[in-house]
Amino acid sequence: MQAHLTSYNQTPRKVRLVTDMVKGKRVPQALAALSFLPKRAALPIQKLIESAVANAKNKGEDPATLIVKNITVDSAGMLVKFMPRAMGRAAPVRRRKSQISVFLTTDKA
Repeated sequence: MQAHLTSYNQTPRKVRLVTDMVKGKRVPQALAALSFLPKRAALPIQKLIESAVANAKNKGEDPATLIVKNITVDSAGMLVKFMPRAMGRAAPVRRRKSQISVFLTTDKA
């Protein structure tokens, strides 16, 4: 099963630090690890995994046997603003966004 978060306002580099930690783990272990992680991206990723588990339940899968097969974090564009600088110049401020996809699979063991 899968779930997607299309426009999350945090840089992909910072989100990948969280997703690399839960990749390949069982769903209960991944959710437990995310609940104690002091990163801003932990809660949205936890909700995204729970959404993928709910999708799997609707398809008839057992949530206890699910594994986080893959999580991909890509860029979802950026908002470019300008900050005033010295002598009448302007410097760009890039607000990067992330696009997150979670793929779950069942454990056949």
